[in-house]
Amino acid sequence: MCGTAYATVQDQRQHAKSDFHRYNLKLRIKQIPPVDEVTFTSMIGDLDESISGSESSASEDDDKTDEKGDEVLSALLKKQAKLSHSQQAETSIGQKRLPQSTAPMFWFSSSKLADDKTLGIYKAIFPKAEQESPSASLIDLLKRKQLTPTYTKHGGKAATNVTTTGSKNDPHYFLCMIGGGHFAAMIVSLVPQIQKGSGGVEERHAVVLAHKTFHRYTTRRKQGGSQSANDNAKGNAHSVGSSIRRANEAALELDVRNVLSDWQAMIDTSELLFVRATGSQNRRILFGPYDRQVLNSRDPRLRGFPFSTRRATQAELLRSFQELTCVKVSNIVEIALPPVPESAKAEQLKQPKAEKRAPKLTKEDEAAKLHTSQLQSLIRRSKAPGVLLYLQKNELSPNFAFSPSHEHHHAPTPLHLASATNTAAVVGALLIKAKADPTLKNGDGKAAYDLAGDAKTRDAFRVARYQLGESVYDWKAANVPAGISQAEADARAQREKAEADSAETERRQAELEKLRQQDEQRSTRRIERKAGAGQSLGAVAPEKTGAERREEDMRGLTPEQRMKLERERRARAAEERFRRMQGS
Repeated sequence: MCGTAYATVQDQRQHAKSDFHRYNLKLRIKQIPPVDEVTFTSMIGDLDESISGSESSASEDDDKTDEKGDEVLSALLKKQAKLSHSQQAETSIGQKRLPQSTAPMFWFSSSKLADDKTLGIYKAIFPKAEQESPSASLIDLLKRKQLTPTYTKHGGKAATNVTTTGSKNDPHYFLCMIGGGHFAAMIVSLVPQIQKGSGGVEERHAVVLAHKTFHRYTTRRKQGGSQSANDNAKGNAHSVGSSIRRANEAALELDVRNVLSDWQAMIDTSELLFVRATGSQNRRILFGPYDRQVLNSRDPRLRGFPFSTRRATQAELLRSFQELTCVKVSNIVEIALPPVPESAKAEQLKQPKAEKRAPKLTKEDEAAKLHTSQLQSLIRRSKAPGVLLYLQKNELSPNFAFSPSHEHHHAPTPLHLASATNTAAVVGALLIKAKADPTLKNGDGKAAYDLAGDAKTRDAFRVARYQLGESVYDWKAANVPAGISQAEADARAQREKAEADSAETERRQAELEKLRQQDEQRSTRRIERKAGAGQSLGAVAPEKTGAERREEDMRGLTPEQRMKLERERRARAAEERFRRMQGS
């Protein structure tokens, strides 16, 4: 990189530590050509401060040497940036570009436009080697890309802005999109055609030399992802739809590769290849590897679309081509900055920005952080024997303070953490076997007992008080109630468990009874909807009228039987009237 040779490995290492090598390394990061040693020496001589200490003897402090070298390198880079900025301001044709890492376009200014007007052109249409060229070179290259259009005799209103009459020898682009089962490809000539439309207005048309679109059902609706991706993640599905999607993926791959093979001659002569292929499966279809592969993922002509695109269709490809080849006009509002005094500039060069460095931890602090993480992990998993073994093996106090202290304000000791996490077994082991102090307070002034969240953990403190005795600790200061034996604690736990089980059983029975009643009510309402409401037992039925009784008697009879029954009724009625007349 620096263009120097080394006799020994030691010389090469010394060169790697020098300011000369570090300066060229920073230039390389900024994509600026390196300088030779003579130029670097002259640049150092122009500075006000000497860097003789950057390569001093080994007796000096290495940290101070590095800081001195960084100061000089920073001053050199700032001076170079200042000179570059002043040179660019003196040119008549200015090139305004956004940062190369993010800007997809080059911005140019022209004397034929207003001061607040700029012209934007996508970087993707320039070769990568020429994207770093000066503005004048880019303008010359852009002029060479502006080809003379062809004129065709065409009258009437044009239906579209696309024509298919053109020479395959013309400079052309290859555009391709694939995704979601949709594929669209197009080869467009860079020589436009101008036709006269309605009213004699000249219209510019893109010349499409070839185009093809496919669509296959390869993606499950509203699920996303291809069938092959789903198979790789979850295994092969055995539904009819999955089989259809697999077959369609294979058919789409064959169709796409056949089109690329048919267009290979035009693709090989294309100036640039614009491809959008999202997903490993789609990229494998285009870039293989496979026999007689057409597209190569390492082709220097290959580009992506530097803007958002929609579904792969012929219309979307045409829109993308027009977006790539049309100049963008933008308005820029320049804000004048107040002038910076020369004295302030000199101070900025002399005083580099102080870097904020995190304080280095000592070996004791690192060991304390390691013990803290290990103990907390064991306590949270309720590993009481593991906690005791770790304390004994590392010779730690049972009242070990977690580090750093400001991050463990609530639970600063193992006993506090065990109580707060309701690990009763660890609480008992720390108190009885490790002899942890229950009177220690946390940052809020609370003892370990005050952090317990259930009765089992609180009973562990009371059992420890009973077994250790009253004289070991000041249990009142620890807020621990009167001690109880382990048998009493177990009996209390069993009693509470039995009460909880009984309450749960009653709750379940009440819930089942409620569900049974709801089922009966639903069944009754369903029967009433089908057959009507029934009559309750013991209730007096309403008296029916004569017409209702006659209708009920004749229900289910044939017409002949009804006529016969009607004659009998009339005969009985006549006999009844005759009998009444004789009696009167």
